[in-house]
Amino acid sequence: MRSHWHGHGNDLTLGRKLRDVNWGLLLLITLIASIGFATLYSAGGGKIDPWADRQMARFAIGVVIMLIISVTDIRLWMRLSYLFYGIAVVLLVAVDVVGRIGMGAQRWLDLGIFSVQPSEIMKISIVLALARYFHGLNYDEVGQIRWLIVPLFMVLIPVGLVMKQPDLGTAMLLMATAGGVFFFAGVRLWKFAVAIAGGAAMMPIAWNFLHDYQRKRVLIFLDPEQDPLGAGYHILQSKIALGSGGFTGKGFLQGTQSHLSFLPEKQTDFIFTMLAEEHGLVGALVLLLLYILLISYSYAIALRSRNQFGRLLAGGITTMMFFYVFINIAMVSGLVPVVGVPLPLVSYGGTAMMTLLVGMGLLIGVYVHRDVEIPRHMSGL
Repeated sequence: MRSHWHGHGNDLTLGRKLRDVNWGLLLLITLIASIGFATLYSAGGGKIDPWADRQMARFAIGVVIMLIISVTDIRLWMRLSYLFYGIAVVLLVAVDVVGRIGMGAQRWLDLGIFSVQPSEIMKISIVLALARYFHGLNYDEVGQIRWLIVPLFMVLIPVGLVMKQPDLGTAMLLMATAGGVFFFAGVRLWKFAVAIAGGAAMMPIAWNFLHDYQRKRVLIFLDPEQDPLGAGYHILQSKIALGSGGFTGKGFLQGTQSHLSFLPEKQTDFIFTMLAEEHGLVGALVLLLLYILLISYSYAIALRSRNQFGRLLAGGITTMMFFYVFINIAMVSGLVPVVGVPLPLVSYGGTAMMTLLVGMGLLIGVYVHRDVEIPRHMSGL
């Protein structure tokens, strides 16, 4: 079996891998994270404590982990993908049994030294597992419905467990990310249309299963004015802050909505609003441009990969990043209901930051190993 692996790209040295690391992508990631550090510094009232210092420390650790992941043989991640998925499912079940309740939802596992949010681990695990599954299929098999039953269950099991927490935002993100992998694998568009139509038809039934606060979020989204001091407060204050920033903003540390504490969750879900109030449309567009560059660059990496596993892995992770950005910015602008999705690399939060940097590590790993040939079936690996 050894002879099969010789050839261009299959026997990379560590030095060659480090030279091949996509440093341009790392620069983009650092620029976006730096905007987050500055905004968290402002959110702390011009102090590095309590948010900016912790976020910088997490980012530094995360970048080291990201680089280690990027130079690790991509075939190892493929071998371990189902194991990671299984562990993530077990952790999601454990959350339901012994999870810590915070802000009305049971999403965290307390491991003593630190807490972990298994739904974040599942975001990466689902992409790895689906990429491995579809890598083993040929184009004709992907077109047959019987081959899609297993991956559909692989998606629906964690989505159901996350919905039970309840965490509608993460459940939506998992489905959207999985949809990206299905699309990259070559699943026909009409099947997506059927799935979306089926989902729309289920809406009235799903409405009955929503928690009261989730229903209220949807109704408030349609008309925030009906409860301006209660459930509609978040989005109304967010819109006021977005509008008050104008073209160039009020200036660094000068945002009145955030600094006078009108804007809730300014360091997490509503950090984009704070940035837009202080730096205006110009600042918001600069951040959006950086995200567009990052996402375009990442999709290009997916298309460049010569092996199907790498292509699907990079495509899935980039799709996850896109939906993170889209849902957060649409949410704070009042275009979709508030669902609690952080802004990637900018919002304060340890687990979300680590998830994204692990994802980016795998993405850079796809680029480093872009010419590695991986046989369709795992025998002999």
